[in-house]
Amino acid sequence: MTDSLKTLSEHRCFGGTQRFCEHASREIGLPMRFSVFLPPQAAQGPVPAVMYLAGLTCNEETFMVKAGAQRLAAELGLALIAPDTSPRGPEAESIEGATASWDFGIGAGFYLDATAEPWAAYWRMESWIVNELLPTIVRSLPIDGKRIGIFGHSMGGHGALTLALRHPGRFKSLSALAPICAPTQCPWGDKAFKGYLGHDEEAWLAHDACALMQSQTAPPYPAGILVDQGLADKFLAEQLHPHLFEAACRAAGQPLTLRRHEGYDHGYYFIQSFIADHLAHHAQALR
Repeated sequence: MTDSLKTLSEHRCFGGTQRFCEHASREIGLPMRFSVFLPPQAAQGPVPAVMYLAGLTCNEETFMVKAGAQRLAAELGLALIAPDTSPRGPEAESIEGATASWDFGIGAGFYLDATAEPWAAYWRMESWIVNELLPTIVRSLPIDGKRIGIFGHSMGGHGALTLALRHPGRFKSLSALAPICAPTQCPWGDKAFKGYLGHDEEAWLAHDACALMQSQTAPPYPAGILVDQGLADKFLAEQLHPHLFEAACRAAGQPLTLRRHEGYDHGYYFIQSFIADHLAHHAQALR
């Protein structure tokens, strides 16, 4: 398979270009989709970019359609990248449980490389994103590979935190919206990790943001991490546990701005409300 990009659709947007793309992934062995917004400044040369990782039940279109991020990204000169959340197609969907309710965690990619069967065949989301998709995009599009940040929502917030901590120096800025902060301690993570990684719970800790932060010998993001959390989020108490990540950051000396918002739930109205702050946070770090 080649890593050439196929543009599925292209749309003018706030003076820039919104693209929905596909490429044949070597890591996953299947076609994978993603979306990219290029701001108007990309016509003059490479621009910094922020990768957004979406949550359960989402795909590469969700953020670009629902978040309302392109207007400010165009003003800031930021490219936006949003990969799909899991392998798709007949081969992947033939695996029993792959199309089951993603509310239980299994089927959606959780932004890791599965080691347990049958998921290990295609579920290599970490390697796809870090080792293949980002290098392919940087080679193919006017994006500065040395100025890339990462953020995400829910399962994607988990992915943003863990990928940033697992790949030091790869991402220059980090934030999250309602992230799953301690997947080893919540039902979503328990279900997904048992499926993808097997029953060795020690192996799970390598994909738990709290455990990863606790293992740091120096603050990995000295300029700070931004996390927003709605207090009317129905998943807050059982699934998300931002207080545990807050404690891990405090122990590691990692600056963290954790903002708790009365009345906000888990959905995209919450994301729309605070997306500007997250883009500004990344733009500052990626200058």
